[in-house]
Amino acid sequence: MRKKVILFICIGNSGRSQIAESFFNYLSKNAKALSAGIKPDKKIHPWTAKLMEESGIDISKQKPKLLNHEMLRGSDKIIILDSELLHKIPKKYLNKTKFWKIGKLSGKSMKEVRKIRNQIEKKVKQLIGA
Repeated sequence: MRKKVILFICIGNSGRSQIAESFFNYLSKNAKALSAGIKPDKKIHPWTAKLMEESGIDISKQKPKLLNHEMLRGSDKIIILDSELLHKIPKKYLNKTKFWKIGKLSGKSMKEVRKIRNQIEKKVKQLIGA
């Protein structure tokens, strides 16, 4: 029996969606997460890796990934982390799509970014049922 797949999507896949994927894969035993972006950055933002390191999770080897139809099709649940993307998801996948209102990380202080990381962790735990 295959594990359920949760797909986290944002624009650059170098911040929020990477954080969500990392927390999910660290905490879940019965499912796995992927993350992707519609315009992936070249690399994970250094502060994203630092934030996760503070939480005991090493994501230094993670790379941003481009969203593709195979990811959408193969996912049991799709979590969108940027409201700009709501209209970009093909209608046939909307029944398995949820939107999490999570603030953007760019331009924020480390204190604010930690709050966003903690918010993502809390939502991931709720999703898993932990």
